[in-house]
Amino acid sequence: MTVLTDQHTAEREAVDAGLRAAASRLPAPAARIAAYHFGWTDAAGEPVQANSGKALRPLLTLLAAKAVGEGDSWRQAVPAAVAVEMVHNFSLIHDDIIDGDGLRRHRPTAWKVYGVNDAILVGDALHALAFEIIAEAGGDRATKGTGLLAQTVRALIEGQLADTRFEGRDHVDLNECIAMSEAKTASLMGCATALGALFGGGTPEQVQALRDFGFRLGLAFQHVDDLLGIWGDPAVTGKAVYSDLRNRKKSLPVTAALGSGHPDAPELAAIFSATRQLTETELRRAAELVEACGGRLASRRSAESLTAAATGSLAAGGLRAEAAEELADLAAGTVGRVW
Repeated sequence: MTVLTDQHTAEREAVDAGLRAAASRLPAPAARIAAYHFGWTDAAGEPVQANSGKALRPLLTLLAAKAVGEGDSWRQAVPAAVAVEMVHNFSLIHDDIIDGDGLRRHRPTAWKVYGVNDAILVGDALHALAFEIIAEAGGDRATKGTGLLAQTVRALIEGQLADTRFEGRDHVDLNECIAMSEAKTASLMGCATALGALFGGGTPEQVQALRDFGFRLGLAFQHVDDLLGIWGDPAVTGKAVYSDLRNRKKSLPVTAALGSGHPDAPELAAIFSATRQLTETELRRAAELVEACGGRLASRRSAESLTAAATGSLAAGGLRAEAAEELADLAAGTVGRVW
């Protein structure tokens, strides 16, 4: 799991304050569910020690703003960071329903606690709120930011549609899987860093360089997330063991393994084609087969390569060296969380 170190305390606190202020605008029933989802309260609405997840995307937004500005000028990108995190959490709430996931961040998911209908509506409310926050920034950056965020949400939905359809297909090409991950995950991280550069007053070249960084890091992140979806420790991930295999997700390591031509690939395909619920023994065997067919190693190598390419993007555009180094360190820590 990515650790937001003490050097990022100011950014983290700014994002948290912005998220809480934004969520307070929602109607009381929706605000209560949102507060639970963000980890601020328990199911009864009582405050708890915050467990809001990694907050990686809004942190990337603010570090991108720092990379193009001076002093505290990054604070003008806080609305963009909040909007990005609102979109991310809208997608998480809906994803949990689509995937039938009962746990997130070691707690029952919003739909498990409050029901499917209310959870869907709260996800919709967070989506709308993101655009409201961006629009309120005013000026040219709000116009450009709204357009970029809208394009990203369309890409995100395209990726989610592909992801759900892959589950019903016997064969998914690795290039299709990569395209799905680019749309579902990489696009939002690229948007996060581009918005940070835009709201921080960056040049078009800086905005593009930071968008490239975020996009490549986002795809690397998805490789790592897919590895955690199979081999991750539930105590760390907050999800059940073998969660992606249980849902028969054609994730990057699974798709690489199925298309590897390895002698064990047909056995893996047979397990994935079963229409009944898989047993724990079958899930454990599927994980072994993905590794035996090279899916685990392929995803690891790709994540490492993409992270190197993302870091290389930071050399362009005349970015502030200290902030670029922070971004590079964050990228290394994010991808290194499974090895």
